[in-house]
Amino acid sequence: MVSNSWAQAVLLSHDGHFVSDKGAVVKTNTNAEKTDEEEKGNTAQSLPSLTRTASRAKYLVDNTNQVEVLQRDPNSPLYSVKSFEELRLPQNLIAQSQSGTGKTAAFVLAMLSQVEPANKYPQCLCLSPTYELALQTGKVIEQMGKFYPELKLAYAVRGNKLERGQKISEQIVIGTPGTVLDWCSKLKFIDPKKIKVFVLDEADVMIATQGHQDQSIRIQRMLPRNCQMLLFSATFEDSVWKFAQKVVPDPNIIKLKREEETLDTIKQYYVLCSSRDEKFQALCNLYGAITIAQAMIFCHTRKTASWLAAELSKEGHQVALLSGEMMVEQRAAVIERFREGKEKVLVTTNVCARGIDVEQVSVVINFDLPVDKDGNPDNETYLHRIGRTGRFGKRGLAVNMVDSKHSMNILNRIQEHFNKKIERLDTDDLDEIEKIAN
Repeated sequence: MVSNSWAQAVLLSHDGHFVSDKGAVVKTNTNAEKTDEEEKGNTAQSLPSLTRTASRAKYLVDNTNQVEVLQRDPNSPLYSVKSFEELRLPQNLIAQSQSGTGKTAAFVLAMLSQVEPANKYPQCLCLSPTYELALQTGKVIEQMGKFYPELKLAYAVRGNKLERGQKISEQIVIGTPGTVLDWCSKLKFIDPKKIKVFVLDEADVMIATQGHQDQSIRIQRMLPRNCQMLLFSATFEDSVWKFAQKVVPDPNIIKLKREEETLDTIKQYYVLCSSRDEKFQALCNLYGAITIAQAMIFCHTRKTASWLAAELSKEGHQVALLSGEMMVEQRAAVIERFREGKEKVLVTTNVCARGIDVEQVSVVINFDLPVDKDGNPDNETYLHRIGRTGRFGKRGLAVNMVDSKHSMNILNRIQEHFNKKIERLDTDDLDEIEKIAN
């Protein structure tokens, strides 16, 4: 799915291609197969017409978010360009994009447009902060690239071991920074000088994860100067901005206004409790009053997540448990079962706060509010957590459990940060719970 705003970003970020209504990647140059309109003499489609073409594609949703486009050059042709030939593509891009806005499709299109399937070596490189996100992005690449049968994809993630000295023939490599760095430098599986497109997804997570920031910068420095660089982040704090400037030279910038960071399709509530047991009872009351297709419940520690999963199982719920100490294969299996609907509840720590798309998730519950290592509100993680619901224009529900003065203070600061009021919910009042479901 691609929102209208991101359909435009796609057009500005790749080299002369767009997605047809059937999902195929179609070249817009004169050597490509002509469309019906071109047969009638319209050989140079304008950007607005291509945007309309993209917007008619199946499953696209309207997005009312206002995007602020900051150009590196006040005289940039992007202000008045009417055709791809005038764009001087490819161009570097730094973009703010929260969950469910179609940015994965945007950078996948950019990669597909640059790949030469006949060349059997890596040409596009995508960095993801977690194994789960890398796997999910890979599935999007496989779906969107199915009209390139000779296109192959490799995962540079922990546990995917290759023999030393082996060369990779796959054209697109997606992976986590540490493994990608090893494949480029120590093991020489990838020749970084042949990379045409470099994508860095979830930049705000990269800088929050120990080692990822330095590893990403080291990878970027190995790439050729003409490599197209695309960086995406849900938020643009100062630390993210400084990092982005290090890895993306001379970029175009697309930013959302602060008040639009939180998806308007998500209704947010909080429940006052006095203990862990009361939070669990409030959770049971929610399940007893409204129909929940699938839910994700976030806990601060593995211990709490394990306890909660066990208690929910006792109540007869189909529960999956996900936490960071699990092997990547185990985590992938748990997520796949949840995605297939074999479990209806996923209890997890922050390992699953980002990048997990499950269309049936209608409710996200913060059993514990997200805080950073200093005990301050982790606004970025909160945004990503609740972004697991209300995706692609659907309505979603987020419920926050508050069990102390400290957690109430955390919630108030989150409200102030996003300038979004979070209403109180009394889970002992069945009529009130039923109203929020409508």
